[in-house]
Amino acid sequence: MVMDEKLVIALPKGRILDEAMPLVRAAGIEPEAEFDNPKTRALRFSTNHPHIDIIRVRSFDVATFVAFGAAHLGIAGNDVLMEFDYPEIYAPLDLGIGGCRLSVAEPVDLAENDDPRRWSHVRIATKYPEVTRRFFAERGVQAECVKLNGAMELAPSLGLCTRIVDLVSTGSTLKANGLKEVEIIAQVTSRLIVNRAALKTRPVEMTGWIDAFRSACEAQNAAA
Repeated sequence: MVMDEKLVIALPKGRILDEAMPLVRAAGIEPEAEFDNPKTRALRFSTNHPHIDIIRVRSFDVATFVAFGAAHLGIAGNDVLMEFDYPEIYAPLDLGIGGCRLSVAEPVDLAENDDPRRWSHVRIATKYPEVTRRFFAERGVQAECVKLNGAMELAPSLGLCTRIVDLVSTGSTLKANGLKEVEIIAQVTSRLIVNRAALKTRPVEMTGWIDAFRSACEAQNAAA
């Protein structure tokens, strides 16, 4: 990485972006007007800092862009960080946004008489196969994971898998699909993440932005 290279910040599309942008702006970064155009197909945007660009990508891809140095900073949920476990990523700051939980769920009628502590083998549909396998392996349970990227709640009713592991916020989606949360794997919030190589080669710049985001978080928490 060269010193005159633009600083690239990776932000996640979707719900988390709405919570992240007040912090991004409070840290002193204002994207170009096109960023707020709901019809735009653009993925890369300039900012009020000539040397800083923002890219907007899928939440799961933020960590990959940062880990491989295509982006220098990013915002990603610890669910994503747990799944990929990239050693190239440093996560210095919990932003306290995007709060939810990564949970195991199963059909309501099964949950009535089921005890997860008795499981020895489970077949699970999930976007998080690595986290799921580790979680159950620690209890001596073999987890056969079927990788899905969405519509997890359909898997039990269509006979794909009896159980799922997915993010849960209010639980309303589970309830609407006849499912019940039976175990929590992890509480999830979004973190500021940094490429470790960039932190070594551009320490003053990177540390400055980490401090700016930390101050933005403290101000937000104080106003809450």
